[in-house]
Amino acid sequence: MKKRLTHVQVIILGYLIMVLLGTVLLALPVSSADGKSAGLLNSFFTAVSSSCVTGLIRLPTGSSWSLFGQLVLLLLIQIGGLGFMTIATVFFLVINKQMRLSARETMVESLNLTRIDGIARFSGKIVAGTLLFEGSGALLLAIRFIPRFGLWRGLWFSLFHAVSAFCNAGFDLFSGAEAAPSLMLFHDDWLVCLVIIFLIVVGGLGFLVWDDIRRHHFHWKKYSLHTKIVLVSSAVLLLGSALLFLLFDFSSDKPIGTQLLEALFASATARTAGFNTTDTAALSDASKLLTILLMLIGGSPGSTAGGIKTTTIAVLVLSVLAAFRAEKKAAVFGRSIPQETVLKSLSIFFTNLGVSLFAALIICAAEHLAALDVLFETFSAIGTVGMSVGITASLRPFSACLIALLMFMGRVGSVSFSVALLEKRQKLPVSYPEEEITVG
Repeated sequence: MKKRLTHVQVIILGYLIMVLLGTVLLALPVSSADGKSAGLLNSFFTAVSSSCVTGLIRLPTGSSWSLFGQLVLLLLIQIGGLGFMTIATVFFLVINKQMRLSARETMVESLNLTRIDGIARFSGKIVAGTLLFEGSGALLLAIRFIPRFGLWRGLWFSLFHAVSAFCNAGFDLFSGAEAAPSLMLFHDDWLVCLVIIFLIVVGGLGFLVWDDIRRHHFHWKKYSLHTKIVLVSSAVLLLGSALLFLLFDFSSDKPIGTQLLEALFASATARTAGFNTTDTAALSDASKLLTILLMLIGGSPGSTAGGIKTTTIAVLVLSVLAAFRAEKKAAVFGRSIPQETVLKSLSIFFTNLGVSLFAALIICAAEHLAALDVLFETFSAIGTVGMSVGITASLRPFSACLIALLMFMGRVGSVSFSVALLEKRQKLPVSYPEEEITVG
């Protein structure tokens, strides 16, 4: 009997195919700005980073890739951000064909949904909403970019950065092409920074939250528990970490308004977006550690963002508080959290934490780099963030491939990645007797 691939394995296979196609296209001489192939390693690393909407680079994007190469990157970012299953579903809608049940189940798995009915219409809403937000963001960015870079270059820059921001990819066209990398040229520009922050936050909230807000507008009581947790945790992380960044790196040499904007931008981008308006390498150790924590958390389920997700950390915090109060179950907003959700959150947290630390240990031994810088890189990779203290380009092939693997695991989901390799289609219902263990 022929064994079928599981839904998680199909998702992983889809991303692998996308990475391989991207590697081939980026390795072509036409993709490079100088007309010479970028090489297999650089092309592979960039294809993984763009497909997994991370933003870590070995070559400056603005000066290393031709317009064709940048178009390939944009396409990989868009497909990677939405998920290839979303694109496939919309394709079936366009050609007016029914999706098979297995395809619908895979779509549900890829977006972390709980229901299979209405999946095609939901996918259409995702794409429509994405185009609306990205288009609006591009038009607003064009107000600044066109006067500075000219009509066509300004329009291209506006579109590229709007898509990159909404998909939480962190790729920019200023690295290597302008005097300052990423968005450092606009560190005090409220329009550019607020547009990018808005796109990052909206893209990171998740498609389920969009749909809930669309259906219930601003009626808080009608929102699902998922939406409430996402909105509250996202607001706390955004504003709370912005205040901490301002405190850790306050300088009397800059206007307070500029520092506040930089802190708010750093808070938003650290949770999987990857842009920066200040020199990441020059951050204080406290700010670097805070960034690592934010990169570990990431965005929300079913979004363009990576990380362990806001709901995961919220469930863990609520569970700890419940344990302190000697309560059997964690509860919030008048609802109890299932024990299965708590266990899943624990597995996600410790898998991401363990994989990142183990990879950092290996890279430290191989590269002889500062431990904090390596930790920054590994957490950035598995959180699909893309922020770096500047060591990505200097990594040896082995370490670069390890970082690429972390990016891939982060996008697919480290737990899903492990399950795909070990999953058995039939499991015996074995239950062992319980016995108490002393802990703490």
